[in-house]
Amino acid sequence: MKLDRIMWGIVLLFIGGVLLLENFNVIDFYWRSVWRFWPIFLIIAGVNILFNKNKSQIGGIVSIAILIITLILLFFKGQQTPGYKNRVTERFEERIESQETEDANEQHLYLPYANDSTAKRTVLNISGGGTSFDLKGSTDSLISARISPPGEKFLLVNNFTKDSVNILDLKMARKGKWNGGGNNVDIKLNPKPIWEFHVNMGAGEIDFDLRDYKVREFNFDGGAAALDVKLGALLPVTDVNVKTGVAEVKIKIPSESGCQIRAKTGLSAKEFPGFVKLSDNTYETPNYAASKNKIFINFDGGLSSFEVNRY
Repeated sequence: MKLDRIMWGIVLLFIGGVLLLENFNVIDFYWRSVWRFWPIFLIIAGVNILFNKNKSQIGGIVSIAILIITLILLFFKGQQTPGYKNRVTERFEERIESQETEDANEQHLYLPYANDSTAKRTVLNISGGGTSFDLKGSTDSLISARISPPGEKFLLVNNFTKDSVNILDLKMARKGKWNGGGNNVDIKLNPKPIWEFHVNMGAGEIDFDLRDYKVREFNFDGGAAALDVKLGALLPVTDVNVKTGVAEVKIKIPSESGCQIRAKTGLSAKEFPGFVKLSDNTYETPNYAASKNKIFINFDGGLSSFEVNRY
């Protein structure tokens, strides 16, 4: 077997192994901590070319050894929390420090809502492994959140408006270990904007009551996670996209809304009471064609439980 194939195989095994361990929250890996070391791979590629040309068996062993040592160093370096902070993050952390509540077991943050904002839609990106996110109730602020246990921090990586879209990137300063006792975040949002949610987490829980919110899109990408979402009927169209590994997914939709489900679920369990099965992968509510409000749900899961109920 050629040396370059062996080395590429080792690199792919390394990347796949790290992603798998990260998705199941075994490790916390920060890719930006190792990105600046990318010139190492140019050096390894150069050594590989030299020894391939000479067809030296010893040289091949040396090249593989250098690669393995490099990947081991990157593995440990990637688990170190990055020290980089942009100015937006620093300002936001200062704001959090000044908004700590009298309760020592929680911290509170908020962003004010600007009535004169030109943004017609607000995108909320949420990420944080080993975390339980709850959204119930509303606020006059754009977003309000409380976190426990003490000592944890939110990071607002981005908060800007582009093309009439207000974008918020909300994440934890570090990932919690999900064993039933991770971080707990209670979120409240302003019901005036049109909302678009993008949730990315390895392990944890999402419990969102979105009946009073104008939800245009809800996207969830999770590994070993639990998702429980209740949607309203305040917009003509709502798109829901769920991609999971091993997860329990429950979605509740209004009975007056028409709903179509497309499920690419493999070995997953499906429970869609009150839906008409059109094909192996497509289901619809009886009022789908006549309803003024429509919800489109796409499921993509390997070994999960998907449940959609009408209320």
